[in-house]
Amino acid sequence: MLLRAFPLETAVRLGAVLGPLAMAFDRRNRGVGLRNLEIAFPDLPAAERSEILRRTYCNFGRMAAEWVHTFDYNQANIGRYVTYDGREHWEAAARAAQGRGILVLCGHFGNWELQFVAHSLYGTAGAIVQRPNRNPVLDAAVMRRRERFGSRAIPRRGAAKSILRLLRDNWMVAIPLDLDTRQGIFVDYFGLPAATNDALARLALASHAPVLPFFMIRQGASTRHHATFLPMLETARSGDREADVRENTQRYARVFESMVRQHPDHWNWIHRRWKTRPPGEPRFY
Repeated sequence: MLLRAFPLETAVRLGAVLGPLAMAFDRRNRGVGLRNLEIAFPDLPAAERSEILRRTYCNFGRMAAEWVHTFDYNQANIGRYVTYDGREHWEAAARAAQGRGILVLCGHFGNWELQFVAHSLYGTAGAIVQRPNRNPVLDAAVMRRRERFGSRAIPRRGAAKSILRLLRDNWMVAIPLDLDTRQGIFVDYFGLPAATNDALARLALASHAPVLPFFMIRQGASTRHHATFLPMLETARSGDREADVRENTQRYARVFESMVRQHPDHWNWIHRRWKTRPPGEPRFY
């Protein structure tokens, strides 16, 4: 791959140039991205929404460069590229866990692949629940990178037992919240119902593990990132399980939306986030 032929810093700069070029030819996904931005930011001028999407493709290009250089990261150099922000929230969650493990709220935000590679290189391997890629070659490549430094990738289907076992062994288990899912529940996301995975809420209620938001934020256009922990989220426990699942999932979605609003070019706008609609509602795509 072209980006692999260059040193990391050069490859990242080149990726940022190639990303918008890819956007120009990616008519299908470009249309999805613009539609999503119209849903999320209806008051922004169309030109500003297009600029957010352009910068999102820049981020994709930078991520591609870092992805092909994944095996160049190591314990000796990771501090040059990734540093922690909000580490005190992680430490507080570890104390609150009392050996029950930590559930991590995350998603396809920033360089989400480097996020867990870096965390492992710093000495804390975790597990991440993933939706297998339809391309088996790409899926195997993603798995190799996620597991290279000691982390685990858990296929989403039938993941609950594996997650509970890892939590009992005091692991951090990350569950992405930002994908459309037919089996989830509808909560508000950017002012519209969005079908959202409720597994994180159900596992938090069942395991009593704390829920810790964890995001990767790039510093400008550089190769440097802040692995950012936010304060752990209180789990609602009213005694009505289904109401608590909905309330907790809404809390998680609210945190994720806040991060996207702060860093709109960091999110994966070309995903059909509002594809599944409540009964009777028209489709957006």
